[in-house]
Amino acid sequence: MSLSRLSLAQEGREVKQYAKSLLSALSQSVTADAIAILYGDQHALTILACNGLSADAVGRQFLLTEQPRLMSIFESDELVSFPANSDLPDPYDGLLLAEESRLPVHACMGFKVALQSSTLLVTFDCLKPDSFEHLPEVYLKTLQAIVSSSALRMFEAERLYEQARASTLTQSQKSVKKQILVGESAVMHSLKSEIELVAGSEFNVLIQGDTGTGKELVAKHVHFNSQRNDKPFIQINCAALPDSIAESELFGHKKGAFTGADKDRLGKFAAADGGTLFLDEVGELSLTLQSKLLRVLQSGEVQAVGADHIHIVDVRVVAATNRDLKEEVRRGKFRADLYHRLSVYPLFVPPLSERLDDIPLLVGFFLEQLRGTLNAKQVVMDRQALSRLMHYDWPGNVRELEHCVSRAALKAKHQQWQANIIEIHDIDIAPKHHQQIQQAECITTQEKAPPVAMKFAVELLQKDMIVNAMERHGLNWSAAARELEMDRANLVRLAKRLGLDVKKQIS
Repeated sequence: MSLSRLSLAQEGREVKQYAKSLLSALSQSVTADAIAILYGDQHALTILACNGLSADAVGRQFLLTEQPRLMSIFESDELVSFPANSDLPDPYDGLLLAEESRLPVHACMGFKVALQSSTLLVTFDCLKPDSFEHLPEVYLKTLQAIVSSSALRMFEAERLYEQARASTLTQSQKSVKKQILVGESAVMHSLKSEIELVAGSEFNVLIQGDTGTGKELVAKHVHFNSQRNDKPFIQINCAALPDSIAESELFGHKKGAFTGADKDRLGKFAAADGGTLFLDEVGELSLTLQSKLLRVLQSGEVQAVGADHIHIVDVRVVAATNRDLKEEVRRGKFRADLYHRLSVYPLFVPPLSERLDDIPLLVGFFLEQLRGTLNAKQVVMDRQALSRLMHYDWPGNVRELEHCVSRAALKAKHQQWQANIIEIHDIDIAPKHHQQIQQAECITTQEKAPPVAMKFAVELLQKDMIVNAMERHGLNWSAAARELEMDRANLVRLAKRLGLDVKKQIS
């Protein structure tokens, strides 16, 4: 597609698709080892589309205060070319796919397109120092003018949309935008669309998904994109609520209501009045608490423990669970009427195994955060390491991926403590087929064992895993829970049920 036809052909398409088409046209117009199209404001830029850069580059955020080359392009209305021997740090150090990408000398140029409420930057990099010198100035100016015209038409609709939303954005809503739902896979696009659809309603929302998928982040996006965005967002982990204090935590209590109640306490429902109450791990609530929660959802009436009067609250409830609540209802473990009250609009957060294409973006996002944490100029991951991440099942989902990348980056920093660019080569995970072999060996061993009751065998295995984890972590419940990928309160309860001593030592 020629650049002269791009504006008409792209009008009305999504920004991402536009950027990909623009990238294709630019690649035909300028020979370069890497071309990137970035989008953002005076604070930070993200890559919309690129070629010649590593896959994780797209997930990164480039702060202009830390990237003098991008800042120079941003502040100029003209095309900016950097001398081949410029001592300004390059934002793509370690990210170019070309083998010679570590060379300090290379050609670099770029220009900006000033939109109404944002900015588009286009950058070109080539490892041959004089690559762009043969390009006539008039050609480059014409190129910039065509791209500007094209982008302005495309982003006009985006500007109007953002302008319409700007008047309703509160400071808290703007801050949650920094907590991005990273992902461009089909399932993530679907989830984002569902969030946008339900956020503006008053429906209660039930978020379902495995541990570590990001249910809390989804809940925050539902709240901060709703009409309640300037009101409280209160959250409580139901798994950490013993029955003895749960009613007080949820509904509050009056002074003297029970031993230790030395002052009035506002419950979570009252604290969330006008806003949103996020009930995390709602499937862990006892049946007794479920009935009391149902009463509040039905009537909006809250009565604090020890109080004579009721209090009317206006609260939207967003709940989350990693359990199959329909199955829990069938088994009598969860009230059917409460389930239907909570799941007026269900959202499903997909496991990472169903969105493996998002891993490069997630890795880039995590590495950019780690760059500051490790005080490094750049943190990058080689293709082999990234490939290993793409060929793993991720039972712990995004949380496990984040921890895995963080560990690898810390180890790489320790080994390369003098380097400005930290390169990650080693990842401590096993590929899928290794897991399958281990599982097959386990099944074969069990088949040879004498027959025992399934429940007894499972409990023996659970006891063994808990005891071993606790011993490895010096009897630290939180550390053991993280290793076993369980909530700490759930682990303590399971240990109690199995007859293990849950005090300071295991017996």
